[in-house]
This record gives sequence, C-alpha cells and structure tokens, in this order.
Amino acid sequence: MKPLEISSLGQYIREFVKVLIDYSPKLISAFLILFIGLYAIRFINRLVKKIMVQRELDPTLSKFLADILLWILRVLLFVTFISKLGIETSSFVAILGAAGLAVGLSLQGSLSNFAGGMLIILFKPFRVGDTIEAQNVTGTVCEIQIFVTKLISANNQTILIPNGILSNGIITNFSVAGMRRIDLVFSLSYDTDIKLAKDMVLQVMENHPLVLKNPEPIVAVKALTDNAIHLAIRPWTNNENFGAVSSDILENCKAAFDNAGISVQPFVRDNPK
Repeated sequence: MKPLEISSLGQYIREFVKVLIDYSPKLISAFLILFIGLYAIRFINRLVKKIMVQRELDPTLSKFLADILLWILRVLLFVTFISKLGIETSSFVAILGAAGLAVGLSLQGSLSNFAGGMLIILFKPFRVGDTIEAQNVTGTVCEIQIFVTKLISANNQTILIPNGILSNGIITNFSVAGMRRIDLVFSLSYDTDIKLAKDMVLQVMENHPLVLKNPEPIVAVKALTDNAIHLAIRPWTNNENFGAVSSDILENCKAAFDNAGISVQPFVRDNPK
C-alpha cells in the first residue's frame, strides 16, 4: 500500500472517530429514550387494562382501546426516537400520511367494518352470549371482533357477519328481555269444539313447569280459512328453554287432541303482529 493511500485511510478513520464521538451523545440518548419508552408503554398498557377491569368495562371494548393506545404510543415513541437521532421527521410524517391515505382508499370496505365494529362495541345492541337474528341468520354471539361478529347457529355452524352491514341493518335480540313468547298455530277441522280445544291447550300449557305464569299463556282463534280453523298458541318461557318448551307443547297438544278425537292438520308457525 502506498504512503498516500495509508495517509488517506488514516484521515478517514480519524474523521469517522470524530463524527462517532460527536454523534454518540445523540445515539446514546436516542436508545435510552427507546428502551425507557418501551418499558413505560408496557407499564401504561398494563395500568390502563387494570383500570378498565376495575371500572367493569366491556371486555371487547377494553381490549380494543388498550390495543389502540398501545400502537399510538409506539408510533409516538418511534417518531421521537428518529427525531432524537437527527433525522428530519416532517418528510417522514408526510410519507406516512400519504401511505395512510392510499391504504384507506384501498380498504374502504374494511374501514366500514371497522367503524361498524366501533359502533357495536360502544352502543352494545347485543353482547357476547346473546341470541340474535340479523342478515337473515340466527345464532348466539360468541365473539365481537373489530371487523366481524361471530355467531354460532343452532346446528353448531360458525357464521361471520361483517360489522359494516351488521351495524346498519335490522338486529333482533332475543336475549335482552330474558324471556320469549312461543308462537305456534294448530289447524283444526270445522267439526272441532273450539271451546273444548282451547281449554285443552290451556291445560297443557298450565301443566308445563317451564311455561311462565306471568305473562299468562294465550290461546285464541287466529283465522277461519276455507278448510280449517287456525288456533294460535302463545306460551311464554325463559330464553334458554325456548326450544324444549316449543317441542313439548306441540307434542302434548297433539296427544291431547288425539285422545279427544280432534283432527289436527299440519301446523305452521305463527307470524306475530
């Protein structure tokens, strides 16, 4: 190696050492801020979660708010870190904003579902464990996520409904009141003694231990068609007993009618008004 090249290399090394010495305070302080900031973020996140648990906030809302706070603090820490290193942050923020706009435009549907999830979590039209009907499906809510709501149907199928259309559609919540009315219709022949049939149905409902006494069960003539008398049967029961009571009432009424010699045609479900 020539003396000139050795001299140039030595000069580069001296300049590098000088720059490193001059820049080291910024570097050390930046990494101190990074490590202390990460520890502080974890501490704040745990503290916020503990406060929300003490205030008995909805678990889904608590997790969502904690995650949002976590990422906001991480972004602020990253901006502070690169700023402390001497990197210009204005251009970085502009690039980040442009990227966010592009992503937002390409994910309009997802953002709609995100907004719908926020509305569901905040206004609580239903909770985990509620049985609901929405978008022509019925099931029990097992999880409310940010973008979708997960239902489990009566035959154990998993149904995912996007929160955007769910929050803007009609939702029937069967669990809020704690009890439901069962709406059934028996079609009887015109030879039937209506009073006798009504008394028999009332007796069946009154004898069932899961049929509520208040509100009282109702049996009434719903319609007179060309071929049959439609008898509406409307007992009340708790939500968890709805299926069992529906089946029992149908079976017991059919047995009572058979014993009395009353002709029963295929029943249809009532459409309550």
